[in-house]
Amino acid sequence: MIPKENNYAYIDGANLHKGIKSLGWNMDYARLRIWLSEKYAVKRAYLFIGMVPKFNDLYKFLQEVGYTLVFKETVRDSVGNIKGNCDADLVLQAARDYYEHHFDRAVLVSSDGDYACLVKFFHEKDKMRVVLSPGNRCSILIKRTNVPIVYLDNKYHLLAKNKKAPNTDGTA
Repeated sequence: MIPKENNYAYIDGANLHKGIKSLGWNMDYARLRIWLSEKYAVKRAYLFIGMVPKFNDLYKFLQEVGYTLVFKETVRDSVGNIKGNCDADLVLQAARDYYEHHFDRAVLVSSDGDYACLVKFFHEKDKMRVVLSPGNRCSILIKRTNVPIVYLDNKYHLLAKNKKAPNTDGTA
């Protein structure tokens, strides 16, 4: 049964991807979207992500399974790695949605301490539902806000793209 709340999720795409990859498994983004709806009553799931043209098929898929994509222009660093920091965009969208009364409560998907001020603000306003931390760690700055934190490494059985447990047959 889907709860009646109207909650919004704010997902730092790079933080989610890197956190899950560090655990040795791949996220099933379609399952994640359904789980967010069913578990946390997420009606809109913003996914903040760097725009890289070669990933257009991925972007199309993500939109088809229910994400609202917010693209950040990317640049390459001195060694050629793609950078697209979306922290400010995520905070601005969340603040805008709060002040325009678009949601009941927020779900943040990130373990980045840069979001601690947003988490604290929403917590003070009774608008913070939960922080979903990719990987198996979360910033101490977020922990200090005393909001509920769910570690996605404990949700492998629900959210993994393939059901094989990491490293059980010598492969990651």
